[in-house]
Amino acid sequence: MRITVNDNIGERLDLFLTRELTELSRSRIQALLKSGHILLNGAQARTKTPVSLGDEITVELPEAQPSEILPQDLPLEVIHEDQDLIVINKSVGMVVHPAAGNPDGTLVNALLHHCHGELPGVGGVERPGIVHRLDKDTSGCIVAAKTDLALQSLLQQFADRKTSKLYLAATQRCPAQPSGSIFTHIGRHPVNRQKQAVLNPGSGRPAITDYYVLHRDENRQWGLVLCHLHTGRTHQIRVHMKHLGCPLLSDPIYGNANRQSVDPGRLMLHAWRLGFTHPTTGEYRTYEAPIPDAFTHFLPAEALLSQIRNTAPDALKQSLNPAF
Repeated sequence: MRITVNDNIGERLDLFLTRELTELSRSRIQALLKSGHILLNGAQARTKTPVSLGDEITVELPEAQPSEILPQDLPLEVIHEDQDLIVINKSVGMVVHPAAGNPDGTLVNALLHHCHGELPGVGGVERPGIVHRLDKDTSGCIVAAKTDLALQSLLQQFADRKTSKLYLAATQRCPAQPSGSIFTHIGRHPVNRQKQAVLNPGSGRPAITDYYVLHRDENRQWGLVLCHLHTGRTHQIRVHMKHLGCPLLSDPIYGNANRQSVDPGRLMLHAWRLGFTHPTTGEYRTYEAPIPDAFTHFLPAEALLSQIRNTAPDALKQSLNPAF
């Protein structure tokens, strides 16, 4: 995998890669640097080496070692599966991978059982088959690799922003403009470390979200918004909608329950469509997760998926390959 440095000039190498390769922990990246599996401009580099504009970083993920994560027979809604990959409609409340506070009961545990333990490791052993993430309380499309070839291909596509990610969000209040593009820098909140925040351009990472209002109530107390992610920062849609003054309904971190006109009982964010190039066939494919019942209240009375598709502006249609 190759990464070209275009921003965050001067940042130390391990921190830069931690932001770019979100499926690898900082400690794992540091270990790969020490073992020579990460090269800077063709040479081994130290973790603290600052990156420069145009630097070429080569990342070689070593052969996976047996995972210590145990398979668990948990319910999974499979949207698509073949010998290379599996696309899941992740349920609300399911954590993607084990971490502090969530040692099991995760999507990774379920996938290891479903795929009989045959999943490639990301950077060794940490998160078998996982190439991107969804928040615990976000539902919808997530893809996992079943082979090393698929793993490398999908990781590269996500790193190069060659995937399409389309979300449905229901917001407190409705955005003032019917559509727009939000371009900010997002990073860790300077005070509350559980939050992400919009930061000055010299801090954080660039984050771009296109949005389009599909429907709203008469008093503009809520809106149904279609969001297209061009980047994949932590909590990106939640932070960007908050930045517009329209936090997601039932968002326990960025919302305000006392100001909600309706309580749907879950975070109103759904990864509706996911598109990428199939690692083996080379065909671009788009997968769709059924819209949850919680969104029914916010859909137009005559709502059909075809009508939502035809409502999207041309710029948003073109961003979803094949034609939205």
